[in-house]
Amino acid sequence: MIRWIAAILGYFLFRLPGAIIGFFLGSVMDSMGSGSGARTIFQDLGRQKVTPADFELNLLSLCSIVIKADGQVSQRELDYVRQYFLQTYGKEKANAIFRTFNEVIKKREISAQRICNYLNQRTRYEVRLQLLHFLFAIAQSDGSIGAKEIDKIREIAGYLRIGRIDYESIQAMFVKAADNAYKILEIDKTATDDEVKKAYRTMAKKYHPDRVNTENEAIKKGAEEKFKEVQKAYEQIQKERGI
Repeated sequence: MIRWIAAILGYFLFRLPGAIIGFFLGSVMDSMGSGSGARTIFQDLGRQKVTPADFELNLLSLCSIVIKADGQVSQRELDYVRQYFLQTYGKEKANAIFRTFNEVIKKREISAQRICNYLNQRTRYEVRLQLLHFLFAIAQSDGSIGAKEIDKIREIAGYLRIGRIDYESIQAMFVKAADNAYKILEIDKTATDDEVKKAYRTMAKKYHPDRVNTENEAIKKGAEEKFKEVQKAYEQIQKERGI
């Protein structure tokens, strides 16, 4: 709304150039006032990019935090992470990542908050959602997800500025509970059929792998897995309701 008012005022003052400038400035003001999820053009231009090497190292650091969350280092969880990196990056690159990681942790303590602050400045929200999905997959790889692991992942989600509804949706993909399909689609069980269909379209678009836009193969695979979970949740509701 502000953009159009500014454009009109600009036109009356400076004709066409004033209208263009007014519309641009009004658009920036609209973005700033539309909530915490909105980003202005200046914020997007100012966002730094994380290099693939730094991303992989920070991803592995968060993995280690989750693995140690319950006070017991599960060999199955370690094997899951190692196998995932091997399949994603190949033996040579994966081994190089692990060597670098081992050198880094000898020099400094791993801080989830510091890592997440670094990633928040350099990655898009969609990428951080996929990262959270990957951490849940690690916790589940030994057959179950403990309460301490959930608490640690929830803490990391907070540092990553993941919204509560998005967090609950991803958790529902791994922690079985009543109405999980509805939680995954971020709706209540009382939603109408039309609302279910609309929610599915929204979530399918939101979690489509094309939206991740990252060079990291591990996160791309996580996006594909999450997209499949959204489809499975919708199919389950369809079957239950006969729609």
